[in-house]
Amino acid sequence: MAKPIIRAMLAAALFAAAVGVTAEEPVVIAAQNYAFVPAEVTVKVGTRVRWENRDRRQYHSVYFEQLGDKPRDYFFPGESRERVFDTPGSYPYICEPHWETHGMTGVVHVVE
Repeated sequence: MAKPIIRAMLAAALFAAAVGVTAEEPVVIAAQNYAFVPAEVTVKVGTRVRWENRDRRQYHSVYFEQLGDKPRDYFFPGESRERVFDTPGSYPYICEPHWETHGMTGVVHVVE
């Protein structure tokens, strides 16, 4: 007979599989050398996207004007920002302080 903790873990795993809960890793976009790498990604609805600042000294932002973001949400070297996309569509974004001077822009395409 299985111990109670093992039964509980098995029940939780079966429940997660039944409702489609996963522990998928986020799609990672690097902010470095005044560019988003990759600059364009296509993800499925519900995907978490993480932007990681991989520069040594420069701050960046991930600014989605159409999604109502607040300007100047800067993140510094070693920091990151994340967003989950729940609605299909194309979402252009910029690094607010560097899009005009360095063309630092990107797009997230969200599909079913």
